[in-house]
Amino acid sequence: MLDILRADWLYLLVGQYPEGPLGGLALTLLLAALSLALALPLGIALAVGRIAPVRPLRLAVGGLIWVVRGTPLILVIFWAYFLVPLLLKRPVPVVVTATGAFVVFTGAYLAEIIRAGVQALPPGQWEAAQSLGLTRAQVLRRVVLPQALRNMVPSLVNQFVTLTKDTSLAFIVGLGELSYVASKINDRTLVHPAEIFLLVGATYFVICFALTQFARHLEHRLQWGQRQG
Repeated sequence: MLDILRADWLYLLVGQYPEGPLGGLALTLLLAALSLALALPLGIALAVGRIAPVRPLRLAVGGLIWVVRGTPLILVIFWAYFLVPLLLKRPVPVVVTATGAFVVFTGAYLAEIIRAGVQALPPGQWEAAQSLGLTRAQVLRRVVLPQALRNMVPSLVNQFVTLTKDTSLAFIVGLGELSYVASKINDRTLVHPAEIFLLVGATYFVICFALTQFARHLEHRLQWGQRQG
């Protein structure tokens, strides 16, 4: 394993960058962070649609979330990879299609997390804000969503953990993230598959374990702040 690290640590870390495209661990983390950042506003919009007073809108958004959440992520990646260039009638970089798949998939899950956070707030929050003359949209934007999003910070970190692991599925469409780079190293050496993929597994574990502990710390801090309040 030490020999692999000495020979290919830079390739595992950043892929072919700067002579070629960014890859490896750097692309894995960048892909997860970018997907989560783009999925959050999508999740908020879908959550607002799920609790909207307009029944057709609620049903349409709920149906979309149900379909996405009920579909394996690898199929969503395949759909994005093959259908998006077909619809646009032009080539689309694989990193764009993979990111789009992660954003849609994660946005559907975040929508349910945010909806649950909004509905968990005491009804008095709505009533007090509306008694001040605020519209429903203003109550959501100024009162309800800030509290719900603050409470779901640990869930966002946990979602980032899930996304970090899920990026390995982009291997199937040839995106050069960490798993793809490891497979290329294995194809070249052909003698250390166990060591290579053990190293990759250990890397994912260290990152995800650290993020999980961070999420627990945030959760304890939020609970302590609520008790103090």
